[in-house]
Amino acid sequence: MPLSPIRPSGEPSAEPPRALRLPFDPLLTLAVIGLGICSIVTLKGATKNLIPGDPHYYVVRQGVYLAVGLVAMFAVSRLDYARLRRFKNAIYAVLLLTILAVLGIGHAAKGSVRAINLPLFSFQASELGKVLLILALSAFLVDRARELRQRDTTILLMIAALIPAMLVIAQPDLGSGLVYMVIAYMLLFIAGASWRHLAALAALVVVSAAFVLVAAPAAGIHLLKPYQTERLTAFLHPSSGPRKEATTEPTTDPTYQQRESKIAIGSGQKTGRGANSSQVPLHFVPESHTDFVFAAVGERYGFVGAGLVLLLYGLLISRALRVLVMAKDLFGSLIAAGVAAMLMFQVFVNVGMTIGIMPITGVTLPLMSYGGSSVITTLLAVGLLQSIYVQARASAALKGRVLRY
Repeated sequence: MPLSPIRPSGEPSAEPPRALRLPFDPLLTLAVIGLGICSIVTLKGATKNLIPGDPHYYVVRQGVYLAVGLVAMFAVSRLDYARLRRFKNAIYAVLLLTILAVLGIGHAAKGSVRAINLPLFSFQASELGKVLLILALSAFLVDRARELRQRDTTILLMIAALIPAMLVIAQPDLGSGLVYMVIAYMLLFIAGASWRHLAALAALVVVSAAFVLVAAPAAGIHLLKPYQTERLTAFLHPSSGPRKEATTEPTTDPTYQQRESKIAIGSGQKTGRGANSSQVPLHFVPESHTDFVFAAVGERYGFVGAGLVLLLYGLLISRALRVLVMAKDLFGSLIAAGVAAMLMFQVFVNVGMTIGIMPITGVTLPLMSYGGSSVITTLLAVGLLQSIYVQARASAALKGRVLRY
């Protein structure tokens, strides 16, 4: 065994350089802050005419939601996510109770009951439910780690996801219901469920969609409301329907929103129309501050602005997938997988529906769309990612390994 050289007593011993260890993922944080800034800048131009006499109404509120969400994100990142596993039953119960509370005492708006009015904002249980469902289902799969490939595990998990999904769809909130099912499917995939089970679930989805949208209506059975069917199929025939004049009143033309959204995005061209924007400020694009906020980005800032937003989403999702890989345990990997699935599905569907390649389902654009429940819930999910990241780096340090960012 080689001996260490004798050093004079006054000479300091050489220590290996320590790697910089931040208490959070810097790139993940950068993506979140960047999207928050993009949201504020976009809403400033898109909503200035929505509230007469108060052009900054939505901007100020969105800024407050982002600030509260960032505080919640850093608070959650300081927690040990592994401790949440023992509370899976309580978390699932809260998920169901909050959704049922909305159905019981929620405020009706635009034909649906999706939120409970609170003093500062409207609480949408379906948004918070996304994070609660990820935690509950992840803990369930970890508890059945030795039975992940069994049929009973797949069936029980899908039933556990289907119950809140159906309650949310009954509000009606089809978009959030679809997010719930996508989260469950991704968790099964990452956990290592049988390929036969995953293929059977995918086939079941296709058959169910064909039955609900085609076979049942042809037989005179309408499982969805007429406007829901029209919104889900409108992107298949975008040229139908008359052009509507600019107004804040709702329209019954199911193709109107997508058609005007595509016009707005196309008019932005390379660098956007800036202060000369007309489609969004003149209310040709309904819900341009919520579901169709990407149309506001495309018109005002063009390809450059839209590309920047998509790059930030790419960074956000790539970091979520990175956290999935570096997690210290299965529970952390599953939570990261659920968050990544939630973000990917919402970004793809929302952007897709604004450019006419996906049906209108009411899915918000994370951190960009206006809304306290959506913003704070997304930042809570990012806080879980930060917690997993911190725990993974701490675990690697104890083992003498160095994880790269």
